[in-house]
Amino acid sequence: MPRRRPHVAGSAAQSELAAALAELRETLELPDGFPPAVLAEAEAAAAAAPPPAADRRDVPFVTIDPPGSLDLDQALHLSRRAGGYRVHYAIADVPGFVEPGGAVDLEARGRGQTLYAADGRVPLHPPVLSEDRASLLPGVDRAAYVWSFDLDETGAVLATRLERAVVRSRAQLDYAQAQSSIDDGSADGSLALLREIGELRLGQERVRGGASLNVPDEEIVRTPDGGYALERRRLLPVEDWNAQLSLMTGMAAAELMIAERVGILRTMPKPSDEEVASFRRQTVALGRPWPASIGYGQYLHELPRDEPASLAILQAASGLFRGAGYVAMDGTVPADPVQSALASPYAHVTAPLRRLVDRWGLVVCEAIAAGREVPDWARASLGELPSLMGASSRRASQLDAGSIARVEAAVLSDRVGDRFDATVLGLRNGSAVIQLVEPAVTATCPAPPEARPGVRIPVVLEGADIRTGTVRFRAA
Repeated sequence: MPRRRPHVAGSAAQSELAAALAELRETLELPDGFPPAVLAEAEAAAAAAPPPAADRRDVPFVTIDPPGSLDLDQALHLSRRAGGYRVHYAIADVPGFVEPGGAVDLEARGRGQTLYAADGRVPLHPPVLSEDRASLLPGVDRAAYVWSFDLDETGAVLATRLERAVVRSRAQLDYAQAQSSIDDGSADGSLALLREIGELRLGQERVRGGASLNVPDEEIVRTPDGGYALERRRLLPVEDWNAQLSLMTGMAAAELMIAERVGILRTMPKPSDEEVASFRRQTVALGRPWPASIGYGQYLHELPRDEPASLAILQAASGLFRGAGYVAMDGTVPADPVQSALASPYAHVTAPLRRLVDRWGLVVCEAIAAGREVPDWARASLGELPSLMGASSRRASQLDAGSIARVEAAVLSDRVGDRFDATVLGLRNGSAVIQLVEPAVTATCPAPPEARPGVRIPVVLEGADIRTGTVRFRAA
């Protein structure tokens, strides 16, 4: 099963945890609500935004998102065509509701992205837009940027089109619903083809030399009594297939931008030959050598996810791909425009409700596709985006790590002195990076002589501080 039973913080720890999470919000200076001027402008935009001229309501789009989501950025429709497939991918028309230089725009630039705190979201845009008027909710007309792709029988892209149009989603599904209907054969229409096209796109990724780590997520969930719990969750296959459509769209956007030498790319430097050789040696030491005959992506894809050695390999692999960032261009293409984990140039355009930079990406791509000049406001402000998104990403990482650390400490707070089994993920300066088998907490402890990546060792919990989110272990 992709989901395990959550590990719940004890009742005595819940109030202390709530205070610690509130303190984390204050430390990171997370905004609380929206200023009146921003809300007023958003309300006016929601009431006044005219629909695009093109009409694609004949296409029966569906959305697939986490359960309970209201900020629906993407909708899809898949069909067969002679010699392959056609993919329609609709993206929420956020630019149609945000006045450049207006109150909503300036507030969004300060936020950068929607932040997901344990005790509630901090949205990029006011809910009247992000969860209502601009969201691709089912059964209502919505403005969208509609990408259309013709694929051959191998899943390779033959042709790409982009237009602004009115769409209407027919259904809102969550991942579990979509996976269940595909597995039991009850899926029809677009959903029935999602596995087929998704697997073909994964095959294209492996041919390119790209990689999907798909490390299990550690998530904070709310309990029925309002408390907090920690849950380890593996991605469902349908999430991989759906993500491949988003990646395909981002790669098509990058191609458009590079061809016209204007836009903003999501880049990541390639690992050095020395780093790759070091990783290859680690796979040998862990008993699962990376064969020279297959690519990096295929090797990671075929790793059995339940083995302790695989956890250590994935941990080591994640260190190969660092330094992701944004590069704006206007007249000159960067020397290395590739996002190395994808083994392709790439741009963010599929989540404008939740990520600032996507609004620029959509505006630039639509202008290029229509043969028009990129709007002056977008072109003039491209250079601001890397620093805005960098600051936002750092704050999001601090919030995510700080929240998980505090919930981990709360879950373990009544188990000081208990013994746990742990997998060694790596060694660093005399310490072992470990992951408990249950609950799946990641921590460090002084490395015992027998510690090496991929082996299991017993450890004892010596302390757990909820306020700071620190836990202390020693080898048993």
